[in-house]
Amino acid sequence: MVRAPDKQNLSIEGPAGMLEALLEKPADRTFDRVAVLCHPHPRHQGTMYNKVVHTLARAMHDLGLATLRFNFRGTGASEGKYADGEGEIDDVVAVVGYVRQSWPEAELWLGGFSFGAVVSARAAHQLQPARLISIAPAVNILGRELADQPAMPWLIIQGDADEVVPHEDVLEWLAALQTGPRLIVLKGVGHFFHGHLVELRETLVEALSG
Repeated sequence: MVRAPDKQNLSIEGPAGMLEALLEKPADRTFDRVAVLCHPHPRHQGTMYNKVVHTLARAMHDLGLATLRFNFRGTGASEGKYADGEGEIDDVVAVVGYVRQSWPEAELWLGGFSFGAVVSARAAHQLQPARLISIAPAVNILGRELADQPAMPWLIIQGDADEVVPHEDVLEWLAALQTGPRLIVLKGVGHFFHGHLVELRETLVEALSG
């Protein structure tokens, strides 16, 4: 049986102050991949402890990755204040910089849910992670355009009953992108994956294995 990951609370220097973070590492084996995970909208109670982000972290642990979740500026114990999704990109860059300095040989994965999915996707072109994972990207809230489309393997998971980010908006957004992202649509699933978190975890593990 796989043991629960070792947990460590961190404070990471960000561009607007210290960022509250949670590092979880495999307890019974070494790791060579680290996933940085981004939470939903801070103006709507989004934090690194969101249950979808937690499920994303659990899936990463199933795959043998360490994870680093963090609170965007002005959220939880993180310093600073909300910056309209622009300053939050800089927060992602700072956290990824910490990961790359701490584990320079580790492969970086980048993921997020809703607001965090759009922010991480916008940061990905600059950061060049090995993989990008976007769950219910809030393209209707933060805009549908990417200045530069990420070129790495990119998995997008979307529920077709999403009441916050309409399924149709995500399909329209994807249609405007160059070929590359892989979309998985979960039938009957809403934005917060109520009753479908196990399905989300299993879908992530299956899609990202190998």
